[in-house]
Order: sequence, then structure tokens, then C-alpha cells
Amino acid sequence: MPETGARAARDFDIFIIGGGINGCGIARDAVGRGYSVGLAEMNDLASGTSSGSTKLIHGGLRYLEHYEFRLVREALMEREVLWRNAPHIIWPMRFVLPINKGLRPAWLVRLGLFLYDHIGGRKLLPKTRTLDMRSDPAGKPLKGNYRRAFEYSDCWVNDARFVVLNARDAAERGASICTRTRVTAARREGTSWLIDLEDLRSGTVETVRARYLVNAAGPWVDHVISGVLGRNDVHNVRLVQGSHIVIRRKFDDPRAYFFQNADGRIIFAIPYEDDFTLIGTTDRDYKDDPKDVAITDEETDYLCASASEYFAEPVRREDIVWSYSGVRPLFDDGASKAQEATRDYVLKTEEADGEAPMLHVFGGKITTYRKLAESALAKIEDALGAKGGPWTHEGALPGGDFPFDAYEGEVTDLGQDYPFLEAGFAARLVRLYGTRARKILGNALSIEDLGRHFGKDLYEAELRYLVAQEWAVTGADVLWRRTKRGLHLNADETAAVDAFMRELAVASH
Repeated sequence: MPETGARAARDFDIFIIGGGINGCGIARDAVGRGYSVGLAEMNDLASGTSSGSTKLIHGGLRYLEHYEFRLVREALMEREVLWRNAPHIIWPMRFVLPINKGLRPAWLVRLGLFLYDHIGGRKLLPKTRTLDMRSDPAGKPLKGNYRRAFEYSDCWVNDARFVVLNARDAAERGASICTRTRVTAARREGTSWLIDLEDLRSGTVETVRARYLVNAAGPWVDHVISGVLGRNDVHNVRLVQGSHIVIRRKFDDPRAYFFQNADGRIIFAIPYEDDFTLIGTTDRDYKDDPKDVAITDEETDYLCASASEYFAEPVRREDIVWSYSGVRPLFDDGASKAQEATRDYVLKTEEADGEAPMLHVFGGKITTYRKLAESALAKIEDALGAKGGPWTHEGALPGGDFPFDAYEGEVTDLGQDYPFLEAGFAARLVRLYGTRARKILGNALSIEDLGRHFGKDLYEAELRYLVAQEWAVTGADVLWRRTKRGLHLNADETAAVDAFMRELAVASH
């Protein structure tokens, strides 16, 4: 049973505030080296920025224009590392970049893609190639004026699951992962931190001790400094809103599109959850509370208009079946435009003789989370002393303990072991859970053995697994973060999942 509240905590070497990809990545790396680790997340894991991404493991082709060569190289090198570590939730995807006359010239785009292919040590992903859009199937959904395109490689990731699996691995190695737990105050007592925790489900309050405190609160990182530590005039991050829309499947091709816009920005159109197309993202400064972020009418119109510049059949508001927004906590480097602010991460330590040390994490992107964690551990080791060395480069995430190119084989094997599963259901289970799909199915001999049916291919056994193993508490935790089944269920089915999750939550807390 995962720890879901402050009552699970104790004394730690390291305590982390924030259950997004950076916090969970640092927790996993640290506990795997032998440190005792606690983590508190005030909501659900990945409930903030880490589930609001474009869901790509990518170098960031457009970052080359802003001379972010170190970041791009590090990210490109990480693509194949992460693919090997999590081949169930990460897989290669080809991207089609049509040349739009009057925007970036073809020679400049090709030069950027040459760098993209060669500076990151690409070994497994196929290289860039040129397409004739008049004959290639990728040209079929687009307007007829696009004659040439480049096709290049990146990877796709199930972002919310990526966070949860890092937390799961950390917990199995001994970390205390406390969700729905707010850090209300933190204060130094000599060489230790005293950290006040409030379990938001039970109201229980507890104080724990740690030798090192990590602030990985994402968009709330400045709030931790001001509200938890009690400091004034804090401004380290630039909050930038990125929004996405999801429409019914716009094209049949398995490749995604990279569209350039006349304002210099770019958007992606990506095959999503079998039956849909994901379009995004936007870049706009955000001034309000990150918990209230939602797509604006302006962003909706922008995404529809930008995609309609390329697709032969326009994208209209009425086509949208879902939208989501995230707030990126970018380090404020003084850039004039939101899209020009650095996507690189910045780690700042607070250390003084005789006082407990602290690390603040600013910025970062999901692709480079593992390298960020290694950089954070280097700073922690300076303060606490080294234990085990770096290990995550070869460390498979839960369910990902199979060869990077063996996904289809895993699906076949699962279908043979559980012949009552429809092919699509088996494929989905392996995509989400990898080898751990068998933990959900257990000794089931028929579909009825999976318990109550909630719609589509969602059954009680999966919900119970998500509560027991993945910190799920609400219907939204299941439907919109861990499975995305919310896109496939109707209102009554969604309400039934919500009610069942409330019952499980009461029983388990």
C-alpha cells in the first residue's frame, strides 16, 4: 500500500517538496544511492506541470534558434537512454516538418536538423530524410501548397505515468512518498531541518526532520520560499502557460507534424490515444495561481487557426473534445518574450557553516529530468557526503524490464497468457504497465474476473491496482493522469468511476 499521508514519514537524510518529474526523479536517484528520502506532494503526483506537457522526449529543435546548444545536446543524448529505461511508456515517433515559404528557409531548417542528428550521439533513432509532399502519404491531410518537408526522429512519453513510475521505483527502494500532504513550514535547527506536514485527507499534522531540504515545487517554487520559509520579495521563476487541444483523429498517418507559424512560434499535431489528435502548445506569460490554469479563448483560437493554416480541413472549436493547460516554471532570465525564456534548469543551493543546507530547483524539462537529478545529487553529496554513485542511466523503470524494441512481443505474450483479452486491451495494458500488467490481471481466467466494468476497457481490477500501487485517490487521478480513459467514457461512466474511487479512498485511508 503506498504511503499517502504525513503519518508515513520519519527522519530523513533528504526531504523533497514537490511530486512532479523533478522531485520524483531526485527522490529515485537519491534513495537508489543509499540516502533515506521523504517526499511530500500537496496534490496528486504529476498534477501540475508534469502532466501538462506536449508529452515528448525531445531535444527541442526550436531551442537551437536561441543557442541553447548545451540543453539540446543533453536532451538529445537522453532520448535513447530513457527509451531503454521505459520502453512501455516511451517510444520513437517520426515528425514531419513541412517547408512553409516565407518562414524559415529550407536550408536553415535542414542545417538545424543536421545538428539535431549529429550532436546528441543518436544510435537507434533513424536520421532525417526529405519528403516530396505531393507523393508521400504525409501530404494527404495538408493543403496542396506544401511541396517539400523534412522528417526527423524524437520520442513520445506518457508524461504523468513517467512521474508515477519514478515515484513507484523510489518507494520500492525505500523512499517515503506522501501525496495529498502539504508542507506548511520548514525551519532550521542547527544542522537539521524541521518540516511541518499536514495530511490534507485526514487533517493529521506531523513534524519530521531532515539533513537536507529540496524545493522542487515547480510553479510553486517561489511560494515555498516565501510561504514555507517565510521570506519576502521572492521572484526567481517566470511562469509561462502552455495549452493544448485534443480533437478527433485528424489523420491516419502514425507520424506527427511540426508546424511553423508566421509569428515565429511552432505547434505540433500528434496522434494521441488511438482515436485523437493532440495540438499544441502555446507560450504566454501567466500571472495567476498555477492551480487555476485553464486554456483561454485566445489560446483556443490561436491553436485552431495555426493548425488550419496547414490542414486541408480546418480545425474548429466544435472539434475539440478536451483541452489542458500547464504552467512551466522557467528560470527568469529576463527574456522579452515567453517563448524566448530559457528552458534550461538552474539549481541554487543555500549553504552556510553550521546550518542545514537546501537546494532550489528552477525550470527543467521532462526529457532532462534524469540529468537534473544527477546534478542535484552532486550538490547534495557535497553537503552530506557521497554514498552510492550514479545508477539511473541503466535503471529500468517499473514495468520497463524488457528490451527497448520488444513492445509488440510483450503484447503478444500477454495475449497468449490471457486469451480473453481483446488485442487493443492487451496493447493498452502493456503501454501503461509493461510487465506489471500481469499484476493487474493476476489469476483472471475470464474478463468477468476483472470485476466491475466501467466502460470501454476499464475494469475494477485496474482501479484497485492504481489505488494500491500508484497513489490514485480520485476519478481524475485515474481517468486524466494515469490512463486517459476519460477521453473514452461518457458522463455516466465517468461519474461511476468517481464514486467507486471515493469508496476505495475511504476504505484505504
